[in-house]
Amino acid sequence: MTAGQAAAVGVARRRVRRVVAQWPTILLLSGLWMLLWATFAWGTFVAGLVLGVVVVAVLPLPPVGVDAAFRPGRVAVLAGRFVGDLVVASFQVAWTALRPGPQPRGGVVSVPLRPAPDVLFAMTAVLSSLVPGSLVVEVDTRTAVLYLHVLDLDAAGGVAGVRAQTLHLEERVLRAFAARGDLVRAGLAADDGGGRA
Repeated sequence: MTAGQAAAVGVARRRVRRVVAQWPTILLLSGLWMLLWATFAWGTFVAGLVLGVVVVAVLPLPPVGVDAAFRPGRVAVLAGRFVGDLVVASFQVAWTALRPGPQPRGGVVSVPLRPAPDVLFAMTAVLSSLVPGSLVVEVDTRTAVLYLHVLDLDAAGGVAGVRAQTLHLEERVLRAFAARGDLVRAGLAADDGGGRA
């Protein structure tokens, strides 16, 4: 075997390993393919699998390299509180838009977050943006600061209220997904329970 052939075999093996390691992504892509076609048939599923394998092999994502945990009780708390925040904020934004009177006082608030892996930092930013009335306008990963635009600062409890709400959200994210060492570095007691966040 020549050096060129050995290199080609090495590349092929890496692609196969990457495809095997990405089986959840391939299944997700296959499911999305079935939803796109609105057909839940074996042929559509297999076509989605083939398409998923091609996507994973041709367009590889860089490795994330995060040491994470999954605490079901804490994930349930995170999801429940997020849905509650979503409902409350939706009504607040609707009331702000419909009520007569002066325009609400909006503003941009900087929220310094705890040291955490970038994936969890991004999750906090995304969940903050999904709540109506707030939008992440800038993220500084170097200093771990989120800049949030808030529609109505007074209804959100002012700058201190926005910071407190965002830090509580971040704490719930960390308690749901952060590794034990990351919890300790963030100054949170490391536990695996599903109680209050």
